[in-house]
This record gives sequence, C-alpha cells and structure tokens, in this order.
Amino acid sequence: MAIHIQRREFIVTLGSAAAVWPFSARAQTYPSRPITMVVPFAAGGVFDVIGRILATRMSEILGQQVIVENTTGAAGIIGVKRVASAAPDGYTFL
Repeated sequence: MAIHIQRREFIVTLGSAAAVWPFSARAQTYPSRPITMVVPFAAGGVFDVIGRILATRMSEILGQQVIVENTTGAAGIIGVKRVASAAPDGYTFL
C-alpha cells in the first residue's frame, strides 16, 4: 500500500510542476539587438543588392537594425562557415 501512495504523490507533484512550469517561463522580445545578415558574395553584385533590399525591409518590420556583411571567398564557403560557427541565437543568418 505504501508504494501506491508514494507513486500517487509523485504523479500529483509531477503534474503540478508541469502545470505551473509554463507560467514561470518568460518570453523574450526578439530581436533585442541588431541582426547580422551574411552575404557570401562580393559587394555590388546581384546577391548583395537583394540582401540589402531584404535587410531594409526587415529593419522596418522588426524595428531593429539588420547589418549586411559581405564575406567573400571560396565560392561562398567562408560566409557559410561564418554563419555555421556563429552562436545559435538567431541573430546571424545567411
């Protein structure tokens, strides 16, 4: 009998914690700092122009600055590696 009571208490405690947990989580506002858009091709090219047009519109929509960085070399691999090695926080994208 004692085992069943402990199991019930554990289940009730676990259920209570699961019910309260979402209320304790706080949503962060995104973005809270500037976003970096990496364009893996040379400045002045077609991809650079498209990236800058997108960055301007994103800045208007998000209300935060979007910085365009041209990282050229190795047919775009250097830019891709830069984004792949960036912190996975959503502030650097390709």
